[in-house]
Amino acid sequence: MKKIAIIGAGPTGIYTFFSLLKHAEPLSVTVYEKGAEAGVGMPYSDEENSRMMLANIASIEIPPLFSTYIDWLRQLSDAHLARYGVARDSLHVRQFLPRILLGEYFRDQFLQLVERARQQGFTVAVHESCQVTDLEVTPDGVRLWAQEDLAPEIFDLAVIATGHVWPDEESTTQAYFPSPWSGLMEASIPACRVGIMGTSLSGIDAAMAIAAQHGVFTEQPDEHIRFERRAGSERLSLTLMSRSGILPEADFYCPIPYEPLTVVTEEAMEKEMEAGAEGLLDRIFALMVEELAQADPRWCERINLRSLTPDTFRDAWFADRERHGPFRWAHYNLQEVERNKRDRITVPWRYTILRLHEAVQPCVPFLNEEDRARFDSGLARIFIDNYAAIPSQSIRRLLALREANLIRIVPLGPDYELDIQPDRTEIYAQGERLEFDVFIDARGQQPLKTRDLPFPRLRQQLQTTGEEIPTVGDDYTLQEPECVRGRIAFGAIPYLMHDHPFVQGLTACAEIGAAMAKAIAEPPKRLRGRLPFIAD
Repeated sequence: MKKIAIIGAGPTGIYTFFSLLKHAEPLSVTVYEKGAEAGVGMPYSDEENSRMMLANIASIEIPPLFSTYIDWLRQLSDAHLARYGVARDSLHVRQFLPRILLGEYFRDQFLQLVERARQQGFTVAVHESCQVTDLEVTPDGVRLWAQEDLAPEIFDLAVIATGHVWPDEESTTQAYFPSPWSGLMEASIPACRVGIMGTSLSGIDAAMAIAAQHGVFTEQPDEHIRFERRAGSERLSLTLMSRSGILPEADFYCPIPYEPLTVVTEEAMEKEMEAGAEGLLDRIFALMVEELAQADPRWCERINLRSLTPDTFRDAWFADRERHGPFRWAHYNLQEVERNKRDRITVPWRYTILRLHEAVQPCVPFLNEEDRARFDSGLARIFIDNYAAIPSQSIRRLLALREANLIRIVPLGPDYELDIQPDRTEIYAQGERLEFDVFIDARGQQPLKTRDLPFPRLRQQLQTTGEEIPTVGDDYTLQEPECVRGRIAFGAIPYLMHDHPFVQGLTACAEIGAAMAKAIAEPPKRLRGRLPFIAD
């Protein structure tokens, strides 16, 4: 049997294992998971999330394993669903549910994977609470070292599916949390001045987790939510901050699976890439303009799209939110999207941008250094804002905190100073000094480089190439240097985000897992595009 190691049993590891079952011959598969339960995944574990934190993906979008998420939910008892505030008669395929519940689904599917693999003749070993400490590609295979009293083992192929990387809890103090996943869920936050860096769903969820320690959210018959403080929590104040101070919009209705684009097709993108890097961003944007003009000419005329560039489109995109302010816009946007969901109305320009981010992404590694910087500060912000729309329930809770005079949003501008001290954090922005007793950095996952790899021997092997970013093939196997070629499938998302900035999400996990599973049988057809290194 070929011996396969899967490092990480979150969604990427699960979808890889699932795809391996299609292999013609049985395999020997060893799964290493540093968490207590393989299959759950850090974003969905009960250790890192509260029950009120919602996954921003619904069953209709989740690639199914042995069963769809909605079918699995319908098999649960009423009492089990009630633990998460879910009523059976409310279940539907577009519903956003607690992350912990989604973690239970993946755990159940993982256990079925292990059983099914053994039935098919696979040899399966699962090591939980076991962190892989090093990897090295040798002439005999990939040597792997792990915690516990396990001897180093040799594998034919190692799959790195380690998922998101957050700061260790060692850097957490009573006054500072380097991420919402660095001990915040277990901490008792006093009624004090709390600052949260980030206005996306992660920042909003951090605010909700703290608010829940000091009061109660109650849902009214008209779906309006109220928040009532507990006695003794009068001093609690929450401040969300970002450079722009803009909130994400609520998730909107659209057809799924996605309808094909007519202008920005795969063939059109291939043609533009073949034409060279010079002017590539502007050519892509011209195609985007034509796609949007066909889909929603009235909206394009309203924002004067044909007069815009990749650099000015962002200002037009966020203009309404900046003009009306975050909470007023959130209230208006919530009413609009809920009305559209009820009446099954698709807003053409929003839906087109949603589909465009996947169509445009393959071109990103081929942009030159100047255009990549323009893309990151312009179109990338638009795409991320669009596909990272958040559950309506999260918006309702945010508005409830605003109504209770508990939360505010502060735009910091492009230049601000952050001073983290042992007992407080101070921020200086736009002539104002902000001081917080507790500070939480809730900005999202940052792209990582080869130097950040937690495997010293493999890191040393890869650094001999001089490349700052691991080079992978179509099947995500490492390609450089030659000694590692095809021996390690590299599906660790933070390291892929340089060339593929929109790679996060369960659909991406499933696609990466399926591609890596092919690595044991097929050589990669070509290298994935590589962006020249841009210095920090």
